[in-house]
Amino acid sequence: MIPTDFNFQPTLTSKNLVLRPLVKSDYPELFDCANDELLWAGHPAKDRYKEDVFAKMFNEGLSSNTCLVISEAESTKLIGWTRYYVAEDGPNDISIGFTFLTREHWGGSTNRQLKSLMLNHAFEYFDNVWFHIAPTNIRSQKATKKLGAKLINEALLFLAGKESLWQSYKLTKQQWQLT
Repeated sequence: MIPTDFNFQPTLTSKNLVLRPLVKSDYPELFDCANDELLWAGHPAKDRYKEDVFAKMFNEGLSSNTCLVISEAESTKLIGWTRYYVAEDGPNDISIGFTFLTREHWGGSTNRQLKSLMLNHAFEYFDNVWFHIAPTNIRSQKATKKLGAKLINEALLFLAGKESLWQSYKLTKQQWQLT
């Protein structure tokens, strides 16, 4: 059972980042972030850099009331988005995913910082956090393992509006506290 007081769209801040609820007026700046063909090259949805495809994803994210935009704390420039969601393989747990960051923020500390903010919030309410990653998305698999998450299985799951093969990683509160 998902706690009724869990906030899917909190505002979370660190020295370098701000995560806040997605709003409709974020569209132009967020599309500028996503409008990069190389950003999606390792992703199963390789065409999200196209405006019609991105617009559909944005509208679905907006209506879900679970998406957070990621911005640089100092400049307030948007650099991506992420979300909390509940998945069928962990119906009493929370999942984090659908994250993308501009390429300028790859390979550094940004992903760790944003996931730390989200995990600390999630672990106030849950003992387990799940990550679902496409088998072809090697970059996300490596980043998730660096958080301490363990691959549990590979299964057909209904996520992102369709049934697909996903790798399911789980991170426990205890594992997170040890990192």
